[in-house]
Amino acid sequence: MKLSKSDKDRQAAIDRSLTLELVRVTEAAAVAAAGWRGKGNEKAADHAAVEAMRAEMGNVHIEGRIVIGEGERDEAPMLYIGEEVGAGDGPQVDIAVDPLEGTTLCAKNQPDSICVLAMAERGGLLNAPDVYMHKIAVGAGYPLGVVDLDMTPMDNVRSLAKAKGVPVNEITACVLDRPRHAMLIDDLRVAGVAIKLISDGDIAGIIHAVNTEDTGIDIYLGSGGAPEGVLAAAALRCIGGQMQGRLILDSDDKRARARKMGITEPNRKYLTEDLASGDVLFAATGVTDGSLLSGVRYRRSAVRTSTVVMRSWSQTVRWISAEHRR
Repeated sequence: MKLSKSDKDRQAAIDRSLTLELVRVTEAAAVAAAGWRGKGNEKAADHAAVEAMRAEMGNVHIEGRIVIGEGERDEAPMLYIGEEVGAGDGPQVDIAVDPLEGTTLCAKNQPDSICVLAMAERGGLLNAPDVYMHKIAVGAGYPLGVVDLDMTPMDNVRSLAKAKGVPVNEITACVLDRPRHAMLIDDLRVAGVAIKLISDGDIAGIIHAVNTEDTGIDIYLGSGGAPEGVLAAAALRCIGGQMQGRLILDSDDKRARARKMGITEPNRKYLTEDLASGDVLFAATGVTDGSLLSGVRYRRSAVRTSTVVMRSWSQTVRWISAEHRR
């Protein structure tokens, strides 16, 4: 249905207000987690982020439902899948959260630990089980299908290089540094592809791969968490680019969990719009310094945060540097 100008203006006003409220949620989580930077305690850092995010989310004027969170009800005391969140007096929305993306990065005070939240219209986010997902992502401006999960990694790189008009050895790929990717990394290096290895945090990795002009990264390849894949897709809905994902359901238990969450096609190849659809908001606040965001800064009388917030409806990206008086 085509919206009238008054409907659009009203929708925009609501979403602008929610945008700032989401920023407060990720800021609160980041400040709480930052207290555990470099202290080697991943669980404590994650717990601090979860508690702060959940508390602040109670002030957001939504009727929210967690579809990607900290686990099932019997696995997590808060931000669990299915939990109702928000003040209960706003639009009905689905919420995906990663209260502390890169818990190890935070515990070791290494780059790119962030607090992430995505919001979409009810039914707009894939309710993905906590399993691995094959992923591939590239930036905007390429023909649809220039890369595809059904092609080999090297065929994807060659196709991308052809579309970009450069030799393969001028392509840079982002890959999680994991033993399962050893063969992929070897194949890329034999072909002369430059590799940006990341130790954790593939939400930021995928965003880097579509921001090629800023990062020099052309493509994201490999497997990582499915919940993180949905969050990354939410960001791509706002900034453009292509992404595909396929759940890795390689056991009876994983297939049963997927069925319980409504996954009826275990081998389905998901496009960006299948993972995150409708009007989508995405927010992330830096915990540690990184190439995407600066980390939390402590001053004598204030705390400074760095946040990116995006919206698919307007294709708007805002970078917010905030100072919170103690």
